[in-house]
Amino acid sequence: LLGATNSGKSTLFNTLLCSDYCKSRAPDTVDRATVSPWPGTTLNLLKFPIINPTCDRIFRRQERLKEEATKTEDQLSSEEKKYLNHLKKQGYLVGRVGRTFQQQKSSSVVDFDPDMLSYSRDEDPRHSPRKREEREEFTYNEVKDARWCFDTPGIIKENCVLNLLTEKEVKLVLPTHAIIPRTFILKPGMVLFLAALGRVDYLQGEKPAWFSVVASNLLPVRIATLSNADAVYEKHAGQELLKVPMGGEERMKEFPRLVPQDITLEGIGTTEAVADIKLSSAGWVAVTAHAEDKLLLRAYTPKGTALVVREPPLLPYISTIRGARIAGTAAYRTKKPPSLVENLKTTGRK
Repeated sequence: LLGATNSGKSTLFNTLLCSDYCKSRAPDTVDRATVSPWPGTTLNLLKFPIINPTCDRIFRRQERLKEEATKTEDQLSSEEKKYLNHLKKQGYLVGRVGRTFQQQKSSSVVDFDPDMLSYSRDEDPRHSPRKREEREEFTYNEVKDARWCFDTPGIIKENCVLNLLTEKEVKLVLPTHAIIPRTFILKPGMVLFLAALGRVDYLQGEKPAWFSVVASNLLPVRIATLSNADAVYEKHAGQELLKVPMGGEERMKEFPRLVPQDITLEGIGTTEAVADIKLSSAGWVAVTAHAEDKLLLRAYTPKGTALVVREPPLLPYISTIRGARIAGTAAYRTKKPPSLVENLKTTGRK
């Protein structure tokens, strides 16, 4: 598994480790990868042996999948329900990864050792020695012809905005729960701030356009006019209104200035975004405009970080995931889509 830091390699590794992709004893013998919002937590190579997909194993797996496809969420065990609810908080498309081949656990037998339970007058029972649990290991025959799946340390990108942030700021920028898109309707001459890490100016266009922000829900989005945008940034960067970076004037003295890049787009309809403006790793803004309406935008990111225009957009219909417009503002009420479990039978409930 190769890729940049915080791209989900370790999460995928842990999921495959508890699936039919690896040998049945692997979860008991292989350490799980550390998963953390902080980038670069995987420092060494981790690996597990891949199972040999024999005809019998493939058949048994298919039979299990057919049986589980008929289940509803109400038929799951309490442990599975708890895990699913945890996943639903983190994402919208949830897949259940089960196991066909599991190591049979021996029945629990009490090993009565009177020497371990007794202690002398001079010994403290709170610090009595305990038997150290022996770690299971693969035998030579189990792995001599094995193929392996590796989790590798992530590649650190030089032009990533996370490299400029403190630990406290990174925790606000990297989402730990499912992102709820925030949509705003802007007229020419209006400006959108994503904290103090990104800015999008709507310079020219015939009609209003929709700007949908996909970023951590802890990052504030502020709307200003082109005439006072610079003053807003100078006054509130490093303060609570824009939140990140934090630390006031002293912090902003060492933080790189915002660098502009002009962007020209042409709308394709009021329900489909034409492009994403990716503000380094802080998030992105999906732009939706009327058909054939030509927009001139100017986007900003801190100097030394990447600003990318992604065409086509990753989520073209994201502007439709919104509630009613909030009176007197450019914002729409947010709307959280329901989480979908990919391999469970639906019950018809909303």
